[in-house]
Amino acid sequence: MIAQLRTTEEPATQARTGGSAVTLRGIRKEFGSAAAVEDLDLDVHPGEFLTLLGPSGCGKTTTLNMVAGFLTPDAGRILLDGQDVHQLPPDRRDTAMVFQQYALFPHMTIGQNVGYGLRMRKCPKSEIRERVADALDRVGLAGKEDRLSSQLSGGQQQRVALARAIVVRPKVLLFDEPLSNLDLKLREQLRLEIKHLQRELGITSIFVTHDQTEALVMSDRIAVMRAGRIEQLDTPETIYREPANAFVAGFVGQSNLIPGVCTDVGSDECTVRLSTGTTVLARQSGTLAAGDAVRVLLRPEALRLAAAAAEQSIAGRVVDVVNEGSLATVVLEITESVRLRVSVPDPGTHSLPSLGDEAAVLIPLGAARALPADQ
Repeated sequence: MIAQLRTTEEPATQARTGGSAVTLRGIRKEFGSAAAVEDLDLDVHPGEFLTLLGPSGCGKTTTLNMVAGFLTPDAGRILLDGQDVHQLPPDRRDTAMVFQQYALFPHMTIGQNVGYGLRMRKCPKSEIRERVADALDRVGLAGKEDRLSSQLSGGQQQRVALARAIVVRPKVLLFDEPLSNLDLKLREQLRLEIKHLQRELGITSIFVTHDQTEALVMSDRIAVMRAGRIEQLDTPETIYREPANAFVAGFVGQSNLIPGVCTDVGSDECTVRLSTGTTVLARQSGTLAAGDAVRVLLRPEALRLAAAAAEQSIAGRVVDVVNEGSLATVVLEITESVRLRVSVPDPGTHSLPSLGDEAAVLIPLGAARALPADQ
């Protein structure tokens, strides 16, 4: 575990206010004839932990590399603390990167790896020793300065990479899917340690991942990306509970998305005739009108199983039951093209249905959300 930090630097909750630590305006990057990032605007607040989340090829890593200076945008401006860094090389941008593959020098000791950036900055040897020891202590590797990276586990190597990044005290810390090579238990442990360290140091951080759980657990805000553009930028809770469109709803969290048509629209809710033939009352996202095609979002944990159909319910046949101990997932086939997943917490206290059983899914008021059909 990361040791309790001993620092006089401001924690994130006391970070500077006003302005943006990182500003992107009209960023465009093409590879050949394909646009990897297109007309992207983004502001990262001082001390914020912001995650770029999206599927492979959405432009998140390209965006991160342009902030770092490893790639040059074809159009637009990048500002760090208000300074245009378009002409500055990576080593003059006051950023540090934590890479997916650790990028440690195998012939160097751990202490030499962590102190590499300080040596390049020609810091005094005594200062390097102190700062390297402090950085390793912060990531729980105190006393391992003389070991080689080959003598460490994958999790320890990633901690060394993190120590190497924070030891130079960057204004902006960049993470390029740093946990993707680790096993699940270690990922869960390190994601909390990284967030704890970032909060204590108050370093503005941009984290790239395709893992929605990492984004939801670690972020102050999430930018969900698709095809080089930001689909939604908001807090994790808002992204999850109030997705802007069907893409965001389907990418973040477990989702049932059922096609339908609005038949009546009120101020906050609308009536939707689902493709299954069922009519439901749903909260509406964006501006909808009667006759609009929509996708109705039903989160599995918001639904309830019942033996028989009732008002605001959908009937079907059980085609799968997955019991994971603390949670079970029951899958019902509604039509040939529509299946619904329902989460059952603490299944040991419930009587789960069997394969082939007829059952109904109750949709509590407020559980359904109507989203504009994805074009």
